[in-house]
Amino acid sequence: MPFSTTPTVAAAFDQAAAAWGEHSFLCVLPETAAIYREPSGELSYAGAQAQVLALRAAYAQAGYGHGHRVGLLLENRPAFFLHWFALNALGVSVVPINADLRAAELEYLIAHSEILLAVALPMRHTDLLSAAKAAGCTLAVMGDGDAIPPASATAPLAEQTVGELSECALLYTSGTTGRPKGCVLQNRYFLHAGRWYASVGGLAKLQQGQERMLTPLPLVHMNAMAYSTMAMVLTGGCLIPLDRFHPGTWWDSVRASRASVVHYLGVMPAMLMKAPATDLDRAHAVRFGFGAGIDRGLHAAFEERFGFALLEAWAMTETGAGAVVMANQEPRWPGTSCFGLEGSDVEVRLVADDGNAPGVSVPGELLVRHAGADPRYGFFSHYLKDDTATAEAWAGGWFHTGDIVQRGADGSLHFIDRRKNVIRRSGENISAVEVESVLLQHPLVRAAAVSAVPDAVRGDEVFACIVAPEFGTDPQARGAAAQELVRWCLARLAYYKAPGHVAFVDALPMTTSQKIQRGELRPLTDKLLASSGSFDTTALKKRQG
Repeated sequence: MPFSTTPTVAAAFDQAAAAWGEHSFLCVLPETAAIYREPSGELSYAGAQAQVLALRAAYAQAGYGHGHRVGLLLENRPAFFLHWFALNALGVSVVPINADLRAAELEYLIAHSEILLAVALPMRHTDLLSAAKAAGCTLAVMGDGDAIPPASATAPLAEQTVGELSECALLYTSGTTGRPKGCVLQNRYFLHAGRWYASVGGLAKLQQGQERMLTPLPLVHMNAMAYSTMAMVLTGGCLIPLDRFHPGTWWDSVRASRASVVHYLGVMPAMLMKAPATDLDRAHAVRFGFGAGIDRGLHAAFEERFGFALLEAWAMTETGAGAVVMANQEPRWPGTSCFGLEGSDVEVRLVADDGNAPGVSVPGELLVRHAGADPRYGFFSHYLKDDTATAEAWAGGWFHTGDIVQRGADGSLHFIDRRKNVIRRSGENISAVEVESVLLQHPLVRAAAVSAVPDAVRGDEVFACIVAPEFGTDPQARGAAAQELVRWCLARLAYYKAPGHVAFVDALPMTTSQKIQRGELRPLTDKLLASSGSFDTTALKKRQG
């Protein structure tokens, strides 16, 4: 079924509905439905399209059009897809909003993205309106099923045709030196991701009209929104979005949904391997898993126990499928952090610290670009309101990833570490600077520095070093102070960004220009963690209702 001429995500969905109208587009399992308090069951392509067309007409009647942005705080519910496709047909860009965001984060996102409407869960309407007021912005808020409020401004690009290069979504990704950056993603970005997945083949071959893809990953991230959704739309498959990963019921969900493909983060296999082996370990229909970051020591053991391959891949929000690499061909070298060999459509360059190309098995920074006439094909368009950061990322005509990678003797690529000052906890990228800025708002904190420390389950955990003499030196008082600071963060940040460990220090390692010496901070936090010189606050980090 050809999709090469489809100009927008909405047009691709229309074409899928015409070809596979009676096929299931979405499956909502009873467990997910109970958590969301919504009906369970399956929604066909034709049924979904009917709802999309009704929403599309209502949005158009309310004055929404090309160049507008609308926020979606709908978690992984079916409503997310319906509103996205309806808005996309009109040239409206959607801004997925993480339901875990709190006041300071919402204020920034609303002001920076300039959304004029948020479609959100009812319990978050007050939060959004308060954040908009604090940011000095005008924002309308509605729930799924509510009457659509009139657009507060005319569509800025109303005279231009909505097409492949129109903005489709604005996704935020954590930066290393400040606020999260807004990645402007065109229709081409999403269409190319779906086409890549539909055609990559090998161990990841998708069968048209037959796949059932289960993902616990959030729609505020590119994996679920671009790869999972678009791959199913372009192949007539059924997407099974969970509210999140539940280790205790994961295999029940896999079996009940009849999933043939699952998407994962590295933390998930680690949790699943802790459960006792049973006769049901291979009682499923999964052919492969697609993800990244599995513990190398568990990779081969997981595949042997559960009977399917976990295909490690590399990509970023910025690269999309313009430069994605996947270990979908043998040999895959499980246990070596191998994520495959780049295809003919991707160019890869490794650069050592001295600026030269490293030898075999020598680490270097990964630089990528799309092969052919347009090196940015399939990539993000640019960082919103940050031309300098966009230019720096593309210095010399290559996208600088900040990831450290090495080549094996056979040419395969192996992930080593991240150069960026980003903490990656359970798949979430956390900016150290963002957490520090919130800690520094506490009246008794004089200085704060945040770093990553190893966590056996989550990959990284957030460690905060605090200079706050007024909390005193008594261990019991400091323990209470550590909890107070974490609760301070929990009221202002998503729960996963709050410190999981807090240490009180007399001073931070600083440069002569009074900047934190990041190179000295990691050894310090490792030492404090190993010597019990910190307070474990991970028990406070729970998802907030």
